[in-house]
Amino acid sequence: MKRENGYLTVYLALCLTLILSLYLTLIDGARRGGSAMEATCAAEMGMQNIMAEYHRELLNQFNLFAIDSSYGTDVCGRKNTEAHLMGYLKKNLSTDSVLGKYLYRDFLGLQADDAELTRVSILTDEGGAVFRGMAIEAVKNDVGLNLLDEIQEWMSVVEVNGLSEVSYDEERKRLDETLEEYDGKEVEISETETICVEVENPAAQLNAKRGLGILHLVTESTESLSEKAIDSTMLAGYRMKQGNVNSGNMKVQPVDSLWDRILFQEYLLRYLGCYGNGKEDGALEYQIEYLVAGKNYDTDNLQSVANRLSALREAANVIYLLTDAEKNMEIHEAAILACGFIALPELIPIVEGVILFGWAYAESVYDVKTLLAGGKVPLIKDKDSWHYALEKALWGNTDDAAGEGRGLTYQDYLRILMMLTDLDTLTTRAMDMAEADIRLTPGNAHFRLDACYAGVEAVMRISSSFGYKFELSRKRVYQ
Repeated sequence: MKRENGYLTVYLALCLTLILSLYLTLIDGARRGGSAMEATCAAEMGMQNIMAEYHRELLNQFNLFAIDSSYGTDVCGRKNTEAHLMGYLKKNLSTDSVLGKYLYRDFLGLQADDAELTRVSILTDEGGAVFRGMAIEAVKNDVGLNLLDEIQEWMSVVEVNGLSEVSYDEERKRLDETLEEYDGKEVEISETETICVEVENPAAQLNAKRGLGILHLVTESTESLSEKAIDSTMLAGYRMKQGNVNSGNMKVQPVDSLWDRILFQEYLLRYLGCYGNGKEDGALEYQIEYLVAGKNYDTDNLQSVANRLSALREAANVIYLLTDAEKNMEIHEAAILACGFIALPELIPIVEGVILFGWAYAESVYDVKTLLAGGKVPLIKDKDSWHYALEKALWGNTDDAAGEGRGLTYQDYLRILMMLTDLDTLTTRAMDMAEADIRLTPGNAHFRLDACYAGVEAVMRISSSFGYKFELSRKRVYQ
């Protein structure tokens, strides 16, 4: 058998070394680049995965996206979301299913080491500014700018005429007490003659009805009103006052312009109930009334709002009566007639005041009744929109059926009352309603808004069995 001699030259050895080095360098570069790309993809998918775990009921009822960090349990916090993120990273980096099918070695050897939420934005942050901002985003494309002009015009009328600040209760009571002091009083009409004054309050019957309470005068039956109640000490607003809420550390964009406020109020009117359009499956039915009044019972909230509407309407009606010459003459003649029999002309201005306030109040009862029945009432009335005649009003006959009218609806007046309510108070009470309503749904008994993340920023640390380490920071915010 012939034997061949083989040999390797130094040149060829050097070439093979260079080629092998290049080959290994390319493999290492491919592994490093592939590891970086897979780590990035895993981090991106992990963030998308946890953002996809938004609370379904919060979206269904209030059109808001947020991660519930309690995940249906009674324990909330960043650790829960970090655990979920870590779980998604491990699944996204796992190659078990691929190796089991194709039987090859993991070329990258990546594993998730750690996931940490460095910053979060919570719905209750900055007194609920995050909640308010998301609510504004939910409706900003559906509300026309003409609403801004309308509300500005309404508020101008309210402010110029002092409708929200003026109360005639004290003045009315003073006039009533003055008349009562004269009743039965011995008055000297000459040096030799005195008389016992007998004076009757012309608005006595109306005052008797006033004592029944506004809801008895403006609704057909108080028995048909909602009797739902909440315990506000278990809700977000109370916890915020106590300083017992989770807080985030992500910068909050201010949403304090007039337009932002109007958009927020429109969101509330759209997603919460009110009288005439109550939320039957909610913790309260008259929820907008709760935002204004802050009582625990539906009837108390409606009573408070009806009283405020009555006071606002009474102030507006007094302004109209004072500017209407014909009605001023009616009031004057009625006062003269009431005082003529007792020969005490000094009582005429007092009786005029009693009649004026009585007439304005009777008309305000009709106004509130009309609003609650779905009708309309202008802010400042005119001769055509005025309803009660003087005699009928003073007799306390306030049982007239509500009319359709023209002007502002009940919801428009609620818009005015919300504008007169402190914005932070309005926001916290709105969050109360959101919490209370969602807690009524299955699996959400422990739901709380200060466990809900509107945005998160996370640092994810991923390493390779080949010695590579990656630290990736990603931020996601619901828009």
